[in-house]
Amino acid sequence: MKALKYIRIILAAVMLLGMCALLLDGLAWMLDDTNLVRHWLGWMPKVQLLPAILALNVVVVVAVLLVTFLIGRLYCSVVCPLGILQDLFIWIRKPLLGKFHYRKPLNWLRYPFFALFVVLMVLGFFGIANGVAAVVAPYSAFARMTTGFFATGLPFIIAVVTVAVIFVVSFFFGRLWCNTLCPVGTLLGFISRYSLFGIRIDHEKCVGCRKCEKRCKASCIDVDGRTVDGSRCVMCFNCLGHCKQGAIKIARKDFKDLKDSKDLKDSKDLKDPDRRRFLAVTAAVGTAAVLQAQEQKLDGGLAAIEQKSVPKRRFPLKPAGSYSLSNFESRCTACQLCVSKCPEHVLRPSTDLDGFMQPYMAFDQGYCRTACTRCSEVCPSGAIKPITKDQKTAISIGHAVVLADNCIGCGACARHCPSGAIIMTDGRPAVNETSCLGCGACEYYCPARPMTAIYVEGYMVRHVNLMKD
Repeated sequence: MKALKYIRIILAAVMLLGMCALLLDGLAWMLDDTNLVRHWLGWMPKVQLLPAILALNVVVVVAVLLVTFLIGRLYCSVVCPLGILQDLFIWIRKPLLGKFHYRKPLNWLRYPFFALFVVLMVLGFFGIANGVAAVVAPYSAFARMTTGFFATGLPFIIAVVTVAVIFVVSFFFGRLWCNTLCPVGTLLGFISRYSLFGIRIDHEKCVGCRKCEKRCKASCIDVDGRTVDGSRCVMCFNCLGHCKQGAIKIARKDFKDLKDSKDLKDSKDLKDPDRRRFLAVTAAVGTAAVLQAQEQKLDGGLAAIEQKSVPKRRFPLKPAGSYSLSNFESRCTACQLCVSKCPEHVLRPSTDLDGFMQPYMAFDQGYCRTACTRCSEVCPSGAIKPITKDQKTAISIGHAVVLADNCIGCGACARHCPSGAIIMTDGRPAVNETSCLGCGACEYYCPARPMTAIYVEGYMVRHVNLMKD
């Protein structure tokens, strides 16, 4: 039975290392080809449940739910990168704090939180719902932490805070994050409660030694009641192989045992000493974020260049493959994978509460080149659909707007426009909106200060010729 545990650890290690390599292009230095990394590992984000649901990936969703119905939440211990990371933190805890003990589930927080998330999605508040998901959903949180540690400003701060919170929760409470705040864990918990097979305790053989309970990082084994809470068990197999009486094993569930176990529990005085400690830890999730400061640039190493400001856009700019703002906001999980892969550093995480950490486009460090489709290649949730380079040249995400009073007549915008949508007329730029792609080259190259003389205004729906919304 112990072999199952080691097989699970090997598979989990492959998934964790693979996700890190994909998010950071960690093998690029060795392979000298980031496309090869994406070719072999690009499937890993697509088998994550929440992105698969948002992308309407029926095959992945059905497969995960079916496996959960058969044998419980194996997904949480083998596929979910945040769950695997928590296992590492729990392993660090072992020599310091010792064993676990049974705790009652925090259903008073678990189910209302999940219900709130579902209601927001059903009612169409996708920005808020995905903002919540960006904080607690497993794939998004893990991707944001991994990429954030190699960023600056707000992404780095959020990555540090997220790691700190998850480390503290995992170190002291095991898999409490997965079984209380994680919407994926709660969803799979509904199904695994009634899975065909799971961890069972043989009432006749059990002598109450608590060896299995002490090794349960989900704190779901109740030796007094002779039960295992299937909704919280993540099938890590840590409890197997330690019982000398052979009282705990994987077997077909017999739900009539639930009534017998309740009678046993009623005769015990079970306490949950960790409720207030948990509240104090999870309160840290709401810590305030600090706005990212832009890096100062120098002109020839002598004089500081005044930073250029851009008028507030009516509609935020999103990548060409996003189809529309509504499609993007309803599907994006704020995992930061596209942000980390953008070679021009055009994509940035948003600080707005509506759509928190979802990427938007800015052109102070570069512009969106027509030959680049990296973001559409890596998005696992369908927020940015795959497009070809030829298709991108026919998709307009916005159009340039000229602020004539700020223009100095240099012609930089017209010279650098890749689509030829800008021409100089009487020393001032004129924009052909039907030809403009909204790539931001004009805004990036405009030297006017402090307010730019030309900027890109976004569209609600992409103007496309080769794609259908």
